[in-house]
Formats: sequence, C-alpha cells, structure tokens
Amino acid sequence: DNILIISCSKLDGKKNICGRKVREARNNLDLTQDEFAARLQVEGVNIGRDSVSRLEKGTRFVADYELKILAKVLDVEISWLVSDN
Repeated sequence: DNILIISCSKLDGKKNICGRKVREARNNLDLTQDEFAARLQVEGVNIGRDSVSRLEKGTRFVADYELKILAKVLDVEISWLVSDN
C-alpha cells in the first residue's frame, strides 16, 4: 500500500495544500479559470471561476471527492497535487 504523509505545518493559514499545484497544472493545459470550472462542472463539481480562484489561492477548502476530480481533469496524480515539491 502507498502511504501519503502530509505536513500540516506548511499550511500557513491556508485552507488547502493543492492550490498552487492546481494553478500550475491548469496553466500547463492552457486553460482559463472559466474553462477549468466548466470541465469540473461536467465531472459533477459545482464550481465557478471565483471558486477556482479561491482554491488556487488556498482560501477555499477542497473536499476529498473534489481532489479526485481535480486530478482527473488536470491529468495528474492526487499525490502530485498534495506534494511539497
């Protein structure tokens, strides 16, 4: 089994640890926040551009089911989204 250890000390008051990686992956796909939100909506996540912005800034919580769909839409592994590097 794979074990994922997340250091909560690096949150620095943020509400998620994946925002920076979400922005990086979205930009790598040349998607606007609106386009990304639309793709997430197709997958069942009720989110708009403003929520994508807050997610990327770390000011919005991310539910576990959302993390799974974020990884799918961005074509990355969940472990990468939550990694420190």
